[in-house]
Amino acid sequence: MTFNLLTTLGLRQHHALLDVGCGSLRICRLLIPYLNKDSTSELSLTNGSFARESEMKLAKLLLQIKRPKFFFTDSPAVLNEMKIPFDFAVAQSIFSHCGLDLIVSWVSSIANCLTSNGALIATFFPGETDNAKLGWTYPGLRQLQAGYPEKIATEAQLRFEILDWRHPRQTWALFAAPEFDTAWFQNKPLIWNTMLREW
Repeated sequence: MTFNLLTTLGLRQHHALLDVGCGSLRICRLLIPYLNKDSTSELSLTNGSFARESEMKLAKLLLQIKRPKFFFTDSPAVLNEMKIPFDFAVAQSIFSHCGLDLIVSWVSSIANCLTSNGALIATFFPGETDNAKLGWTYPGLRQLQAGYPEKIATEAQLRFEILDWRHPRQTWALFAAPEFDTAWFQNKPLIWNTMLREW
C-alpha cells in the first residue's frame, strides 16, 4: 500500500527518502532494495529494540550494499543534525498517535529538509473531537479535526491535500513542497499510469 503510493507519486531509485517511525521495517523491506545506496534514512520513534531486531533480519549483505541510515529518537531535532535533503518522507500511522504539538513539530522539521519538489505523505485519523491533547499516545488513536492539517501545512509552507488512496482505517494526506507536481492527478484517479495517459 505505502510502497505503491510512493512510487505512484514519483519515488524513483535515485531519490532520498525519510521513513518516520520505521517500526518493524515493514515498508523498508521494499524501499531499501529499491532505492540506491545511501538513499534511505529510518527514524524509529520507540526505544529501538523492535526495529533493531527487524534490522538484523535484513540480509547483512543488503545493508552493506545499500547503507541505509538508522536513527533511534523521539525528537524531530535529529533532522537538523542530519542535514540531508529528502525528496520524499513518509509517516504512516504516526500522526494518528500524536497531539498537535508533535504533528506541528514533525511537519515543520520535515518541511525544512524537503527538496523544493519534495513531499511528505502521512496518515491521520480524521474526527470531530478537538485534538488539543499534547504528546504521544500509543496504542491509542488521536483524531484530527477538519482544518487542522491544512493549517499545519500552511504554517510549514507546504501545500496540503487528501489523497484518494486506500488505507484500512486512516486517511492519506500529501504535504507538498512548492514545486511538487500534483497537476497530473487533479480530478483524475491517482494510479500509476494516469501520468502516462497524459503523454
